[in-house]
Amino acid sequence: MSTKILDAASSVRWERTVAAAKRAVLLAAAAYGVKTLYPIICRQLCKSNTPDTHHRHRAPRTENGSTCSESDQIYIAGCKKAASPCVNADFFKQILELAKILFPKLVSKELGLLSLHSVALISRTFLSIYVASLDGKIVKTIVEKKPRRFIFQLIKWLLIAIPATFVNSAIRYLECKLALAFRTRLVNHAYRTYFTDQTYYKVSNMDGRLANPDQSLTEDVMMFSQSVAHLYSNLTKPILDVMLTSYTLIQTARSRGANATGPTLLAGLVVFATAKVLRACSPRFGKLVAEEAHRKGYLRYVHSRIIANAEEIAFYRGHKVEMCQLQKCYRALADQMNLILSKRLWYIMIEQFLMKYVWSGSGLVMVAVPIITATGFADSETADGQTQVLVSERTEAFTTARNLLASGADAIERIMSSYKEVTELAGYTARVHNMFVVFEDVQKGIYKRSSLSASTGAEKKSKPEMHIDGPLEIKGEVIDVDNGIVCENVPIITPNGDVVVSSLNFKVEEGMHLLITGPNGCGKSSLFRILSGLWPVYGGRLHKPSPEHMFYIPQRPYMSIGSLRDQVIYPDSVEDMAARGVSDKDLEAILAIVNLNHIVTREGGWDAELDWKDVLSGGEKQRMGMARMFYHKPKYALLDECTSAVSIDVEGKIFQAAKDAGISLLSITHRPSLWKYHTHLLQFDGEGGWRFEQLDTATRLSLTEEKQRLEAQLAGIPEMQNRLNELCKILGDDSVLRTAEE
Repeated sequence: MSTKILDAASSVRWERTVAAAKRAVLLAAAAYGVKTLYPIICRQLCKSNTPDTHHRHRAPRTENGSTCSESDQIYIAGCKKAASPCVNADFFKQILELAKILFPKLVSKELGLLSLHSVALISRTFLSIYVASLDGKIVKTIVEKKPRRFIFQLIKWLLIAIPATFVNSAIRYLECKLALAFRTRLVNHAYRTYFTDQTYYKVSNMDGRLANPDQSLTEDVMMFSQSVAHLYSNLTKPILDVMLTSYTLIQTARSRGANATGPTLLAGLVVFATAKVLRACSPRFGKLVAEEAHRKGYLRYVHSRIIANAEEIAFYRGHKVEMCQLQKCYRALADQMNLILSKRLWYIMIEQFLMKYVWSGSGLVMVAVPIITATGFADSETADGQTQVLVSERTEAFTTARNLLASGADAIERIMSSYKEVTELAGYTARVHNMFVVFEDVQKGIYKRSSLSASTGAEKKSKPEMHIDGPLEIKGEVIDVDNGIVCENVPIITPNGDVVVSSLNFKVEEGMHLLITGPNGCGKSSLFRILSGLWPVYGGRLHKPSPEHMFYIPQRPYMSIGSLRDQVIYPDSVEDMAARGVSDKDLEAILAIVNLNHIVTREGGWDAELDWKDVLSGGEKQRMGMARMFYHKPKYALLDECTSAVSIDVEGKIFQAAKDAGISLLSITHRPSLWKYHTHLLQFDGEGGWRFEQLDTATRLSLTEEKQRLEAQLAGIPEMQNRLNELCKILGDDSVLRTAEE
């Protein structure tokens, strides 16, 4: 007997020991959790109170003032530190400006889709309330043990599922359609702006605010459109759910004689406390997402750069350097994504704890109190003295209230979770809005360069008078005339503010052919950019024909996507060619002038579509560029080393044919064989000076030959002088021609 007592006592002690150990483990885990979360919450609170000061002291600055870590140094030099995108007055202002693009008029396709989407969302809310009440009735029939009514209510429940599932599917369908409509509207507006007044060139070459316009035009517009459509669904339906479910719950409680004030206050207090905690702990998702998008765009830019220059990289065997650059870009993107994931980890953990467990406990209290205290659910005595137990009514009310409360809680959770999506939308909104601002500024002639190169900085110090600091002001005047090109005190200034030529004056009349020479970087190609309208005229007065009477041919002609015919008539289309009255036979005659008529047969006819950039050789591409000149027949042709890969005999034939066609040539070339096809000379000295005069080809050729002969003779003098010094040293003699040794 005593043995059994001892065994029982020992087992009790063991159970108590195990229970104590479990409590100790739980307490230790709780303490560790508090220790881990407390510093994180404190840091988030400090960040929300003093975000600017904290970031200013934490992050190192680059030379241009942008805040970034070591991995951020791979970015394009000179990107300015922009204001962090967040939900503020600027965000709402940007949204309103973009809304004018999304909804250009009162009656539009986008507004129609938005109305249908709103109807579907409202219908889903009413269906949710009806299904919740139907659930309560089904549970009531089960408690009352009435199988016929149960089957009838179940059939109603299955029938209502058909429109409910259709509405759910329609909501997703209309959301995607709305996002696509928004994207289409933005893309059409962006493309019209991007290809107006050569904005596509000026954004990349004259302005430095958009590092990757392709990223802004594609992914940023897509993410913004999807985010706006999704956020509308995530906010409209939950807000409506909260309003209708709250009204239904309060009316139900009052109809049964319960006081709804306490549960309502409890719900408001819990939601308010949750919002304050999540607001304090929320990272700056807008800034993080905008930075992630920027790094994605830069990684894509580096990839496209390697593809565009693959041949040059292969010749130099520069694959290791390029791979290193790509790895740096990817590491920077991966670091940013890991940063976002780590911040979301703790934020979502706190969010789920509050919205699932705290809200569930509060919901049970809110449902239980009205049912327990309501007079309409109290047991009552019948006339014969028996007690009437209202279990089924209480069960029905509890089930309905629980479903409605769950629907309302889910709606509030989505509303509060949407704050994170709103901050991400702020990042996309800032990037898309900035893209349109840059496009509009560039069209108005407002250019902002983010930084200057190191060489420019050195040049500024050595030649301060040859550089303009601050924004460049366009004071020049461009006048379209029928004939002639006249420059009156026109400066050549680069987008960086470097003054290549302070004042240029020359006049090219009809029938004149101008040869332009000078060292590299003296302003030859820059003059062509000004004449073509790519660069603005910052001073003086420029008289020139309209753009359709001038045709520019670069050293590396652009090969478009399309057929062989499209290459010759570029930038015209086949319809434009027909309107000109030009046939394929005329094109064959043009190709014969430039010795390219054989490629029609070689490549499979005029309708052959190939990758002409790779199919044609360098010389063939240059001759194709000259063929375009003969097709368009401009009054003036701007030729920028456009025949450097063409043989001298074919080159001379092309230039003579151009003169015979009445085309005035403005040529940049280093080949003396082309001088005889020009009548005047514009020579730059590379120091800001220039000379415009009539070209005497014979005299210039003789002077050039004499210069080359003297260069050849003088090239051997240093070696001869060194040998003379060696002989004098060996012989011990001196020479009157011997130079003094240092």
